[in-house]
Amino acid sequence: MRSDLINDILRLTGEHLTLVATAMAIAIALGIPLGILVARTSAAGRLLLGVSSVVQTIPSLALFGFLIPIPFIGGIGKRTVIVALVLYALLPILRNTFVGIQNIDAAVCDSAVAMGMTPGQLLRLVQLPLAARTIIAGIRVATVTTIGTATIAAAIGGGGLGVFIFRGVASVDTAQILAGAIPAAVIALLADGGLGWLEQRLSPV
Repeated sequence: MRSDLINDILRLTGEHLTLVATAMAIAIALGIPLGILVARTSAAGRLLLGVSSVVQTIPSLALFGFLIPIPFIGGIGKRTVIVALVLYALLPILRNTFVGIQNIDAAVCDSAVAMGMTPGQLLRLVQLPLAARTIIAGIRVATVTTIGTATIAAAIGGGGLGVFIFRGVASVDTAQILAGAIPAAVIALLADGGLGWLEQRLSPV
């Protein structure tokens, strides 16, 4: 029995990590370019930030419910969960990329342009390196939030550690709840610590 429980914990932890890693990879791939776009535009950028902020206010179960009927995106299972997690993770990454680039001293950018840098070189060699710490801080917040939110995935057949939590709540079994909650908390703490270390390493000297 104990061996079966350990095997279940390992399997569901693997599913949980896969959900989080997939969602975060997509969110980073979308969020950073969109954050750069927001920093370079005005009205369109503010609109994008506003839409992302609205998504954050929607309860996770309600968002799952909205997504399930949508063709090609929704349905029962991991696909809907990943889409929802990406939507939740986008705002911190997008906003921190925007803030990081906007807070760079204009004189630094002007000097780089005066030296003959193209807009692409300015972004790659000056703006992104200087904004890196702020961007990582956004990724850190998004990752920890996504790890916690992914426990709701079990509600629509997405798997992950939430399976234990839902089983435990249904059967009033504290051990089952802890079997899901403790590994999720450990993963969140490790992710927060690792990204926090990276954030400190990117601090200006």
